[in-house]
Amino acid sequence: MGADSQGNGHGARGNSEVKIYYKKQIVTLILCALAPGALVHAQQPAAAGAAQAYPTRPVRLIVTVPPGGAADLVARVMAQKLGDAFAQTVVVDNRGGGGGQIAAELAAKSAPDGYTLLQASITTHGIGPHVYTKLLFDPLKDFSAIALTATMPMIIVVNAQVPVKSIKEMVALAKAKPGGYGFGSSGTGGAPHLVGELFKSATGVNLQHVPYKGSGPAATDVAGGQVAFAFDAIAPHAPHIKSGRTRVLAAVSPQRLALFPDVPTMKEVGYPQVAASIWYGMMGPAGLPKPIVAKLNGDINRALGLQDVKDRMAGAGIDAAAPNQPEDFVKFIRDELAKWGPAVKASGAKAD
Repeated sequence: MGADSQGNGHGARGNSEVKIYYKKQIVTLILCALAPGALVHAQQPAAAGAAQAYPTRPVRLIVTVPPGGAADLVARVMAQKLGDAFAQTVVVDNRGGGGGQIAAELAAKSAPDGYTLLQASITTHGIGPHVYTKLLFDPLKDFSAIALTATMPMIIVVNAQVPVKSIKEMVALAKAKPGGYGFGSSGTGGAPHLVGELFKSATGVNLQHVPYKGSGPAATDVAGGQVAFAFDAIAPHAPHIKSGRTRVLAAVSPQRLALFPDVPTMKEVGYPQVAASIWYGMMGPAGLPKPIVAKLNGDINRALGLQDVKDRMAGAGIDAAAPNQPEDFVKFIRDELAKWGPAVKASGAKAD
């Protein structure tokens, strides 16, 4: 009897262990079947949580030019406002030279974690890709678009000691002394360079291109008389125009400018093909998490809507961009690349 009771006990335990084993197997199979979905749902809150926490340390904003120009002004305004929104420092890292390629390549190769951003421009993502025979990055594939931040009409300025007060006189002077006058630019392949090339092509004059590492140094040398002309945004030249060391000859825009209402446009003086606007936008390396892109986009759009931001930019001839989404900025860049390809080809401008 004891033996039977002992045997029955072993049998009960055996049956119980079998049932537990199969239950474990069934649970394992169910978890395996649900694992992909479970992982997705687990990752989504994690990504959202990371975006909510971001940033937890200083953010670097790489700028393609040295301090002093319009690009630097926009970058510092945005860095200040984003720093306020983040409660973290946003450090402006000026990496001039190479037509923006140095800065853009550095940003493209950075970790896609939101702690390295690039202030992209018409130079890096509009004109430059068509100018450089050995481009160091893909303007679309290597970046995550965040938002367009600013646009600027361009002007043609001349050193005050050069005896011209109109585009007609400028053309006549340049034709009287082919190659005898130069124009400064922010660097080979940038908008100031290409607009100068368009001007040469449209008017038939021979001006020598003098590239600098940014618009600030170029503006200083135009004011100092080292070069005669420049085709650029208003911001870097504004102090010199105000002091009377340089003067504005024309607006490179469809309409006259509010800051210089008496200055004619290139279209009005007979050269409608000489037209362009400079722009800036925020980007990160490719693969930047969507929640972080969305957070940055929202903070940037809120900053651009602030009146003090609009006023500070307007004082330098810069227009704060209207609220826009990452997909809007991608389309804008595609349109710019398509627009400048034929213009660069026609100008024959190339850089290595």
